[in-house]
Amino acid sequence: MQLSTSTKADVTTLSCHAPDAEQVSVAGTFNDWRQDATPMKKNRQGKWTVKLNLSAGRHEYKFIVDGAWCCEPGCDGPHAGCPSCVGNEFGTMNRVIEVE
Repeated sequence: MQLSTSTKADVTTLSCHAPDAEQVSVAGTFNDWRQDATPMKKNRQGKWTVKLNLSAGRHEYKFIVDGAWCCEPGCDGPHAGCPSCVGNEFGTMNRVIEVE
């Protein structure tokens, strides 16, 4: 699974490559961490995306892939191998995006 983000003209696109997943959504500080609030759409190549209008500032989030919360494969425990992730109070990691 590959994850990416891009920010362009007040629209932030979050992406997650999970071709075998049946359902993917994103939860974070921008939607009160509600796992069903922001479903993502899958393309034919197995890439899931969602476009968001995020306010300026720092936002933390995680993907929910078939019911399992994840920051990034191999990066859900606190360690230095995930530069765009930060530790959370549950001992796992959150993704971080800064919007200008």
